Amino acid sequence: MLLAHLLSPEQVNVLRAALAGHRLEALVLTAIGTEARQGELLALRWQDLDLMAGTVAIHHTLQVGSRELAETKTDRSRRTLHQPLAVRATLRRHQQQQTAERDQAKVWDARGFVFATRHGGPMDSRSVTSDLQAVLTRAGLPRQRFHDLRHAYATLLIEAGADLYEVSRGLGHSSIATTANVYAHLTDAMRQRVADRMDGILGSEAG
Repeated sequence: MLLAHLLSPEQVNVLRAALAGHRLEALVLTAIGTEARQGELLALRWQDLDLMAGTVAIHHTLQVGSRELAETKTDRSRRTLHQPLAVRATLRRHQQQQTAERDQAKVWDARGFVFATRHGGPMDSRSVTSDLQAVLTRAGLPRQRFHDLRHAYATLLIEAGADLYEVSRGLGHSSIATTANVYAHLTDAMRQRVADRMDGILGSEAG
Protein backbone atom coordinates (compact mmCIF):
# COMPACT_ATOMS: atom_id res chain seq x y z
CA MET A 1 0.00 0.00 0.00
CA LEU A 2 1.46 3.33 -1.06
CA LEU A 3 1.01 6.21 1.36
CA ALA A 4 0.92 9.89 0.53
CA HIS A 5 3.75 12.22 1.42
CA LEU A 6 3.48 12.00 5.19
CA LEU A 7 4.44 14.80 7.53
CA SER A 8 7.87 14.67 9.15
CA PRO A 9 8.37 15.62 12.83
CA GLU A 10 9.55 19.05 11.70
CA GLN A 11 6.49 19.50 9.50
CA VAL A 12 4.21 18.46 12.35
CA ASN A 13 5.67 21.33 14.39
CA VAL A 14 5.08 23.73 11.47
CA LEU A 15 1.46 22.55 11.31
CA ARG A 16 1.01 23.02 15.05
CA ALA A 17 2.24 26.61 14.77
CA ALA A 18 -0.09 27.26 11.83
CA LEU A 19 -3.06 25.91 13.81
CA ALA A 20 -2.45 27.99 16.94
CA GLY A 21 -5.78 29.59 17.86
CA HIS A 22 -7.56 27.93 14.90
CA ARG A 23 -10.87 26.16 15.44
CA LEU A 24 -9.31 22.90 14.23
CA GLU A 25 -6.29 23.07 16.53
CA ALA A 26 -7.50 20.62 19.19
CA LEU A 27 -9.04 18.23 16.65
CA VAL A 28 -5.93 17.98 14.46
CA LEU A 29 -3.53 17.66 17.38
CA THR A 30 -5.69 14.92 18.89
CA ALA A 31 -5.70 13.14 15.52
CA ILE A 32 -1.92 13.21 15.34
CA GLY A 33 -1.46 12.38 19.00
CA THR A 34 -3.88 9.49 19.41
CA GLU A 35 -4.18 7.79 15.98
CA ALA A 36 -7.99 7.90 16.13
CA ARG A 37 -9.94 7.94 12.87
CA GLN A 38 -11.72 11.10 11.75
CA GLY A 39 -15.19 9.61 12.34
CA GLU A 40 -14.15 8.43 15.81
CA LEU A 41 -12.86 11.87 16.74
CA LEU A 42 -15.95 13.68 15.47
CA ALA A 43 -18.11 11.28 17.50
CA LEU A 44 -16.28 11.97 20.77
CA ARG A 45 -18.25 13.43 23.63
CA TRP A 46 -16.77 14.89 26.78
CA GLN A 47 -17.92 11.85 28.73
CA ASP A 48 -15.48 9.79 26.61
CA LEU A 49 -12.48 11.82 27.79
CA ASP A 50 -10.68 11.70 31.12
CA LEU A 51 -8.34 14.68 31.06
CA MET A 52 -6.94 13.85 34.48
CA ALA A 53 -5.99 10.30 33.51
CA GLY A 54 -5.19 11.36 29.94
CA THR A 55 -7.41 8.79 28.21
CA VAL A 56 -9.81 8.76 25.28
CA ALA A 57 -12.45 6.01 25.09
CA ILE A 58 -13.43 5.11 21.53
CA HIS A 59 -16.93 3.62 21.36
CA HIS A 60 -18.60 5.35 18.42
CA THR A 61 -18.03 6.78 14.98
CA LEU A 62 -19.90 9.58 13.22
CA GLN A 63 -21.78 8.51 10.11
CA VAL A 64 -20.93 10.58 7.05
CA GLY A 65 -23.92 12.53 5.77
CA SER A 66 -26.37 11.90 8.60
CA ARG A 67 -23.91 12.95 11.33
CA GLU A 68 -25.49 10.39 13.64
CA LEU A 69 -23.54 8.24 16.09
CA ALA A 70 -22.94 4.60 15.24
CA GLU A 71 -21.18 1.80 17.08
CA THR A 72 -17.63 1.05 15.95
CA LYS A 73 -17.39 -1.86 13.50
CA THR A 74 -15.30 -4.31 15.51
CA ASP A 75 -14.41 -5.12 19.11
CA ARG A 76 -10.82 -4.09 18.39
CA SER A 77 -12.06 -0.68 17.25
CA ARG A 78 -13.55 -0.11 20.70
CA ARG A 79 -10.44 0.86 22.61
CA THR A 80 -8.94 3.31 25.06
CA LEU A 81 -6.20 5.63 23.81
CA HIS A 82 -3.76 7.65 25.86
CA GLN A 83 -3.28 11.36 25.28
CA PRO A 84 0.22 12.82 25.11
CA LEU A 85 0.68 15.78 27.47
CA ALA A 86 0.52 18.30 24.60
CA VAL A 87 -2.84 16.90 23.50
CA ARG A 88 -4.18 16.94 27.05
CA ALA A 89 -3.20 20.59 27.51
CA THR A 90 -4.76 21.57 24.19
CA LEU A 91 -7.99 19.76 25.02
CA ARG A 92 -8.22 21.58 28.36
CA ARG A 93 -7.93 24.94 26.57
CA HIS A 94 -10.44 23.76 23.98
CA GLN A 95 -12.90 22.79 26.71
CA GLN A 96 -12.64 26.23 28.30
CA GLN A 97 -13.17 27.95 24.94
CA GLN A 98 -16.15 25.73 24.16
CA THR A 99 -17.72 26.43 27.55
CA ALA A 100 -17.49 30.17 26.89
CA GLU A 101 -18.97 29.66 23.43
CA ARG A 102 -21.83 27.56 24.83
CA ASP A 103 -22.64 30.18 27.46
CA GLN A 104 -23.06 32.80 24.72
CA ALA A 105 -25.02 30.62 22.28
CA LYS A 106 -28.81 30.88 22.03
CA VAL A 107 -29.08 27.26 20.86
CA TRP A 108 -26.70 24.45 21.83
CA ASP A 109 -26.66 20.73 21.07
CA ALA A 110 -26.89 18.97 24.46
CA ARG A 111 -25.08 15.77 23.38
CA GLY A 112 -21.74 17.16 24.49
CA PHE A 113 -19.56 16.77 21.40
CA VAL A 114 -15.89 17.54 21.99
CA PHE A 115 -15.29 18.85 18.48
CA ALA A 116 -18.40 20.83 17.67
CA THR A 117 -19.86 23.56 15.51
CA ARG A 118 -20.63 26.97 16.96
CA HIS A 119 -23.98 25.53 18.08
CA GLY A 120 -22.53 22.41 19.73
CA GLY A 121 -23.50 19.99 16.97
CA PRO A 122 -21.21 17.48 15.26
CA MET A 123 -18.80 18.85 12.65
CA ASP A 124 -19.04 17.88 8.97
CA SER A 125 -16.10 15.68 7.94
CA ARG A 126 -15.82 17.18 4.46
CA SER A 127 -15.69 20.72 5.81
CA VAL A 128 -13.05 19.68 8.33
CA THR A 129 -10.87 18.19 5.59
CA SER A 130 -11.31 21.27 3.39
CA ASP A 131 -10.36 23.60 6.24
CA LEU A 132 -7.33 21.45 7.11
CA GLN A 133 -6.08 21.56 3.54
CA ALA A 134 -6.41 25.34 3.52
CA VAL A 135 -4.23 25.54 6.66
CA LEU A 136 -1.66 23.20 5.09
CA THR A 137 -1.49 25.33 1.96
CA ARG A 138 -0.99 28.55 3.92
CA ALA A 139 1.77 26.87 5.93
CA GLY A 140 3.53 25.63 2.79
CA LEU A 141 3.00 21.99 3.75
CA PRO A 142 2.10 19.09 1.41
CA ARG A 143 -1.56 18.35 0.80
CA GLN A 144 -2.98 15.77 3.21
CA ARG A 145 -6.23 13.94 3.64
CA PHE A 146 -7.39 13.98 7.24
CA HIS A 147 -6.75 10.23 7.32
CA ASP A 148 -3.10 10.88 6.42
CA LEU A 149 -2.58 12.38 9.88
CA ARG A 150 -3.24 8.92 11.31
CA HIS A 151 -0.77 7.35 8.89
CA ALA A 152 1.83 9.99 9.71
CA TYR A 153 1.67 9.40 13.44
CA ALA A 154 1.80 5.62 13.07
CA THR A 155 4.87 5.90 10.86
CA LEU A 156 6.55 8.33 13.24
CA LEU A 157 5.90 5.94 16.14
CA ILE A 158 7.39 2.99 14.26
CA GLU A 159 10.41 5.07 13.25
CA ALA A 160 10.87 6.01 16.90
CA GLY A 161 11.04 2.32 17.82
CA ALA A 162 7.47 1.55 18.89
CA ASP A 163 6.49 -2.12 18.79
CA LEU A 164 4.27 -2.98 15.82
CA TYR A 165 1.80 -4.74 18.12
CA GLU A 166 1.42 -1.57 20.23
CA VAL A 167 0.84 0.52 17.13
CA SER A 168 -1.70 -2.01 15.83
CA ARG A 169 -3.72 -1.89 19.06
CA GLY A 170 -3.72 1.91 19.05
CA LEU A 171 -4.90 2.03 15.46
CA GLY A 172 -7.71 -0.39 16.23
CA HIS A 173 -6.73 -2.76 13.41
CA SER A 174 -8.45 -6.14 13.38
CA SER A 175 -5.06 -7.89 13.35
CA ILE A 176 -1.36 -7.09 13.44
CA ALA A 177 -1.14 -8.42 9.86
CA THR A 178 -3.16 -5.42 8.68
CA THR A 179 -0.72 -3.04 10.36
CA ALA A 180 2.29 -4.90 8.96
CA ASN A 181 0.83 -4.73 5.46
CA VAL A 182 0.25 -0.98 5.60
CA TYR A 183 3.50 -0.02 7.31
CA ALA A 184 5.86 -2.68 5.96
CA HIS A 185 7.88 -0.08 4.05
CA LEU A 186 11.19 0.79 5.70
CA THR A 187 12.12 4.44 5.85
CA ASP A 188 15.71 5.62 6.16
CA ALA A 189 15.26 6.17 9.89
CA MET A 190 13.99 2.62 10.36
CA ARG A 191 16.85 1.16 8.32
CA GLN A 192 19.37 3.10 10.39
CA ARG A 193 17.77 1.89 13.61
CA VAL A 194 18.09 -1.72 12.45
CA ALA A 195 21.74 -1.15 11.53
CA ASP A 196 22.44 0.48 14.91
CA ARG A 197 20.90 -2.48 16.72
CA MET A 198 23.03 -4.89 14.71
CA ASP A 199 26.11 -2.85 15.60
CA GLY A 200 25.19 -3.41 19.23
CA ILE A 201 25.03 -7.14 18.64
CA LEU A 202 28.11 -7.58 16.45
CA GLY A 203 30.21 -4.70 17.68
CA SER A 204 31.69 -2.12 15.35
CA GLU A 205 35.09 -1.66 13.84
CA ALA A 206 36.53 1.43 12.25
CA GLY A 207 36.87 0.76 8.54
